[in-house]
Amino acid sequence: MDNGVRNMAKVLIVDDLEVNRLVLEDIIREMGCCPVLAESGEAALEIVGKAVPQLILSDISMPGMDGYELCSVLKGNEKTRNVPIIFISAFDHPEDVVKGLGLGGADYITKPFVPKIVQARVGVHLSLYQANLALKETNRRLQASVKEQLKQMEQEKKDVLYALAAIAAQNSCYRREHIKRLSRNCSILAQGMQLSPLFERQISDAYIDTIELAAPLCDIGNIGVPWELLRKKAALNDEERKAVQKHTDIGAQLLGDLHVGSDYNDFLSVAVDIAHYHHENWDGSGYPEGLKGNEIPLAAQIVSVAEVYCALTEKKNYSREEALEIMGREAEVKFNPDIFKICRKISRQLC
Repeated sequence: MDNGVRNMAKVLIVDDLEVNRLVLEDIIREMGCCPVLAESGEAALEIVGKAVPQLILSDISMPGMDGYELCSVLKGNEKTRNVPIIFISAFDHPEDVVKGLGLGGADYITKPFVPKIVQARVGVHLSLYQANLALKETNRRLQASVKEQLKQMEQEKKDVLYALAAIAAQNSCYRREHIKRLSRNCSILAQGMQLSPLFERQISDAYIDTIELAAPLCDIGNIGVPWELLRKKAALNDEERKAVQKHTDIGAQLLGDLHVGSDYNDFLSVAVDIAHYHHENWDGSGYPEGLKGNEIPLAAQIVSVAEVYCALTEKKNYSREEALEIMGREAEVKFNPDIFKICRKISRQLC
């Protein structure tokens, strides 16, 4: 064992007999370690409570708390469970060894002490203890590195999705700012809903953050629709309309095919719901599945309201009041009327 490590190592010696403590103190100090003495199990716990040693030598037979009980207490404490405990005793019966090791003891030495044997065993267990600490630190750093790499990969995938969503928006003749505006308005609307008794249990702060991130992906499926249909100013025929409406299935399929970490999948699940169902109508007249009422995922209901508001005030250049007036005429047809009421109430906050 490295002398530098030994000089830092604190070895707690627990024995009710002073002569044993002094003999072991000399043996341990000769190794270059720092011996700390305790005359009972209770005193040992007080010492450990202030500073955890790297190794413990504990007598078994002591008045009050014996060595076995001390071992059980230490192994039951998260801060001390990994500290190696070497039992010391005048008895050399197999059952004593088995019991001590069964309680979590690392080793067993007997009296009278043979200095070289004590030093050899203490040295081995201190080395193992330091090696375990080093391994745990390496694992901690590795896990942190892997977690950071996964986080970076997830962010890169999000960046790709947002880039595709931006292309889809441009194909639909939306300005570049449309995605950011839609995202912000969904967040503002969700915040307003969080303050309502109707929705406060469904909408958490984390949900608001997630819907703000996921909302821009609502029309990502438009990348699979011919751009000439998306930009066509004349009325679409039935075949063309069906082709455009397929963007909900395309978007949901694209997002659903991604397989990543659990945290990212919370975002992804909401994004899939939004992409697939944001064109469903409250009365069941929407697409792709004709869902109605609260069969429609809440995130899709929120985006549906915000998207129409953004479209009216961007493409049609309606004022806030005009857009809300138009939306109000179909509130119970296209939108959840409770969400629309909240939207109207907080509309001055919308961007």
